Amino acid sequence: MTLQQFFDSVSANPWPAVVYFLILPFTAWVVGMAADGSRDIKFWSVIYAILVYAVCIPGIFAVTLNIYLFLFERQSIWKADIVLQYLPVVSMAVTLMLIKSKIPFSLIPGFGKISGFLTLIAALIGVMWFFDRIHLVAFTYVPFSVILIGFVLTLLAIRFAWSKLF
Repeated sequence: MTLQQFFDSVSANPWPAVVYFLILPFTAWVVGMAADGSRDIKFWSVIYAILVYAVCIPGIFAVTLNIYLFLFERQSIWKADIVLQYLPVVSMAVTLMLIKSKIPFSLIPGFGKISGFLTLIAALIGVMWFFDRIHLVAFTYVPFSVILIGFVLTLLAIRFAWSKLF
């Protein structure tokens, strides 16, 4: 099954995806109500971690897909699929806001890895967009190893700047 076939299948029957992305913020709200006043932070942070990963993996994929489609494929915003391109992002934002109101993200196991992964994706898309805009076809006198080292150094510089910024 290709990604296009999967998207066509979800578009033909969107209700399971809609229910999934509506249940996640509702679950975060219910867990927040249940955890209110509890002293067992370790247990609730694991529950919140499951919710964060359940909402962030499709949400980050949807953000990345949207950026790719709008920057590289030049897709019109009028042709965007609401269930596959916008609902995961909105669900992710609402769920993360509900979770942040109850527990700091620093207490959620693995949350730093998600933000690092998002930074890496943003850096890769930024570098790819830059090379796409300058229409760079070939490096004639530069060895490939130098290009690869430059790319890795650019990613490290972006990661370092991101960590100092936030």
